[in-house]
Amino acid sequence: MMKILESAENYLETILVLNNRIGNVRSIDIVTELGFSKPSVSVAMKNLRQNGYIQVDENGFISLLPSGREIAEKIYERHTLLTEWLTSLGVSPDTAAEDACRIEHVISSESFRALKDHLRKGEA
Repeated sequence: MMKILESAENYLETILVLNNRIGNVRSIDIVTELGFSKPSVSVAMKNLRQNGYIQVDENGFISLLPSGREIAEKIYERHTLLTEWLTSLGVSPDTAAEDACRIEHVISSESFRALKDHLRKGEA
């Protein structure tokens, strides 16, 4: 899988989360969710579209293409697991979510897999 920028990963994850929460996603929904400017989101959507991660239909609805969905799901899984893990260690939910958002982009696949396996063993 090609390495993409952290900001692109965040946008893809946001599209996935919004799609699960509200269904059809438009750029304005991303603006509202992330608190970014309309022009910034517009440029990001253009780049994601040109790189084959999303498509935008004639009504402005954004959907993830397979490559974009794969990245979004990977980042969302990391975010969710890391947030839950940090919270279980006593970190406040807000801090855990913020830290997870930073860690999810830099943790290697090997380290994440080991952490995930370790946490699963603890549940057994």
